[in-house]
Amino acid sequence: MTAEPSPATRPRNRKQLIVEAAGQVFSERGYHAASMEEIAAGVGISAAALYRHFPSKYALFAECADVIADRLVAALDEPPADARLEDVLAAIIRVTVAHRSSGGLYRWEARYLECDDRRALRAKFGQVAARMTDLVQREHPRPDGNLRAMAALGAIGSVTMHHTSIAQRRLEELALASAMGVVTADPEAAAGSSGAVELPAQPVPRTRRAEILAAAIPLFARDGFANVTNVQIAQAVGLAPSAIYRHYPGKVDILAAACLQAAGLLAQAVESSLHRAADPREAVLAPAAAYVAYSFEHNALTSVAEAEIRALPAELQRPLIVAQRDHLAVWEQQLRTVRPGLDPRQTRVLVHAGFGVVVAAGRALAWADTPGHRDAVTALMIGALTG
Repeated sequence: MTAEPSPATRPRNRKQLIVEAAGQVFSERGYHAASMEEIAAGVGISAAALYRHFPSKYALFAECADVIADRLVAALDEPPADARLEDVLAAIIRVTVAHRSSGGLYRWEARYLECDDRRALRAKFGQVAARMTDLVQREHPRPDGNLRAMAALGAIGSVTMHHTSIAQRRLEELALASAMGVVTADPEAAAGSSGAVELPAQPVPRTRRAEILAAAIPLFARDGFANVTNVQIAQAVGLAPSAIYRHYPGKVDILAAACLQAAGLLAQAVESSLHRAADPREAVLAPAAAYVAYSFEHNALTSVAEAEIRALPAELQRPLIVAQRDHLAVWEQQLRTVRPGLDPRQTRVLVHAGFGVVVAAGRALAWADTPGHRDAVTALMIGALTG
């Protein structure tokens, strides 16, 4: 058994090291799948030593969320009060890139915070959003300043949602160009695009298995996969809990079916849109409009597929990862028709930025599905992709 280091040799920043290691584990594995033993191993200490710093996994999780939010708020104070929007964005990007491996916990895992902690976290992000909105309105005044500010933050935050290997300086440059592309996006760039989108319909549940899936999706989206029980799903369908197992071996198999359905519908939507693309500009606008329309129309399904894939065992994740890669490849090919100077890694970063814009802007609009909202978000996505 290896002895614990003596107090004299312990690093003074051990608590900081623990938070950084925990943030990465929570971001990659999700709150419920992460363990204190795994986090402790990442720092090179025992679980018992970890509990001397944090009394519970939840306390550590809440600290992780707080620390990164505090650093984002502090980043707003780096530039002077009269700083340009571009300088403030650059400061936010530096913090986000520095915490790239752990920042992903905000997008989905923050919903597992308790009410008071979630409220405090939202207040901090509210400070960031308010400062960003003021700057956007000052330099690029339009009525949709808040929407553009939130979408720009979505483009920046997207760097935490993928593992594309790229030099830090180049990543920061791409994130800044993408965020500025969002802020300065032409609201007319996608006018009327939503009317041209033909989405595949979500399958009508005609079997008991399909009814179970249709009932589970909104529950997973609202409460998180880990918090939903088979009893709740069964009640939503009017079944006894034991009847679920005649159709699905377990709850995780319902989640896998939801993720596969999401991947299939999205692939159909984007593929169909490309048949209408008559020139390079349309080759980007058409799939962007389709992606936005899909995100609004199938919001619960999309959020489940994106947030919960980590809850699946490796063998169930594989076909979904293949589908994601195929989807990205289509986007990369289309984007390079209008930006041939980009290399594959740069293209991938920008495509993810576009996806991040749609999530952030959709949330800012409370996913209220109107043609105007779809057109506006499509224009913002185009801005992120083309800079």
